[in-house]
Amino acid sequence: MAKNGESAAHDDRIEKLDPRFLSTLRDHVHRTLRSAILSGRFAPDERVNERQLAEQLGVSTTPIKEALRQLETEGLVETLPRRGVIIRFDSSWAEEMILARAALESMIAHLAAKRIDSDAATAIEATVEKMRIATDKGEADQLISLNEVFHEQIHVASQCQYLARMIERQQFYDASIRRVIHSDPAERQKAFGEHAAIASAIISGSIEKAERVMRDHVVRSGDTYLDIIFKKKEEL
Repeated sequence: MAKNGESAAHDDRIEKLDPRFLSTLRDHVHRTLRSAILSGRFAPDERVNERQLAEQLGVSTTPIKEALRQLETEGLVETLPRRGVIIRFDSSWAEEMILARAALESMIAHLAAKRIDSDAATAIEATVEKMRIATDKGEADQLISLNEVFHEQIHVASQCQYLARMIERQQFYDASIRRVIHSDPAERQKAFGEHAAIASAIISGSIEKAERVMRDHVVRSGDTYLDIIFKKKEEL
């Protein structure tokens, strides 16, 4: 109990819960299945078996069913009579997703270049320097984390509200794409050059350039992802 009239909220003997633990089992299953689909581990039109998925993940079929229903609302899977749950994610879907992402990110970069303040500029510059070091050292996992920080800092600099809410729905798409792309050393170098150019344009207030280089970066990275995930499958 708190002493001397102190409220429980000020008792520092108990640490705050890690936000990751606040997610439900369904959320964890949903993220796992979504990542697997977007990483190309399931083929388009492949039928998925709920019981097999449950056994593989070590859970009951209930969170599997709930996660699949959520994935169906996103269009990644479809439930068909007498066929069950079918994967609907394919190269066409992926291409549309990439173009939508490019449109949103480029508009956010546009506003970031227009609205950025000195604190946001300093934060972005520091992240780019960390990205340079991680790129030189080939630290792919670190780059994936820094990539997320970099884009989030641009979102903060843009002071967006509506666009930020829209792009939140695609965060897991980004993670899947980055995991594939950063496995290639040449792509890591290309990505760093593009990130540095984006940062420079935003910090200098070059609105049109910031919009263009961000759009080009997202599209090029997306094209690389499409090549890796789908063209290799076509060659098999």
